[in-house]
Amino acid sequence: MKHEELTEKIIGAFYTVYNELGAGFLESVYEEAMVIALAEAGVRFHRQHPVPVHFHGKRVGDFRADFVAEDCVVVELKACSMLEKSHEAQVINYLRGTRIEVGLLLNFGPKPQIRRIVLDNERKEVQAIPPSSAAKAGL
Repeated sequence: MKHEELTEKIIGAFYTVYNELGAGFLESVYEEAMVIALAEAGVRFHRQHPVPVHFHGKRVGDFRADFVAEDCVVVELKACSMLEKSHEAQVINYLRGTRIEVGLLLNFGPKPQIRRIVLDNERKEVQAIPPSSAAKAGL
């Protein structure tokens, strides 16, 4: 598994926070606690890391990933009753916008939830069909 040792440390930090704080706080509280837990676990990270969004080769905005750990794992925190597909899509978009291949979606809900998402860089390299070619091909 890619970055298995690192993701285990991050998940360990998640459970350290969850076991002490439980559910019911705002996401910002869990983010502050994760800063402490990740540092105690010896994980280097960037907080509120900008992930650029491009359209037609131009930068049109930024996502903000909660954490990027060791420059190789995106960590997105949630504090909701249940993870949804839109939360997973958010992490996938972070991965698509970077050369990072592994994402962790961590939910501090009534039951702790973890999703590990992998998007290999080779799968990100989608060949775009020029609009004129697409029209000719009937696409």
